[in-house]
Amino acid sequence: MSTEMTVLLVIAGVVVVATLAMAVTLLVRLVRTRRLLRDAGIPVERQWVFWGAVAYLVLPADLLPDPVFLDDIGVLLLALRSLRSAADRASAPDG
Repeated sequence: MSTEMTVLLVIAGVVVVATLAMAVTLLVRLVRTRRLLRDAGIPVERQWVFWGAVAYLVLPADLLPDPVFLDDIGVLLLALRSLRSAADRASAPDG
């Protein structure tokens, strides 16, 4: 195998590992956010967002092939933002 091919494979491997780590980190944040909402007694009217994001992450059908986790990261980010905005609305003082 040529040196150029080895370098390309190493770079591709690093990119795949980095995007996978980012997706897992966002999944952990999503679960923590959901737990915080539940523990605070905030009604989570958007539970389908959480479960939809988790299902999209683990199901094999993706918009992009699985070596590229950018679509998974995007779905997790949208779910996290949705849960955070629900928490902000619920914790905002009335008035």
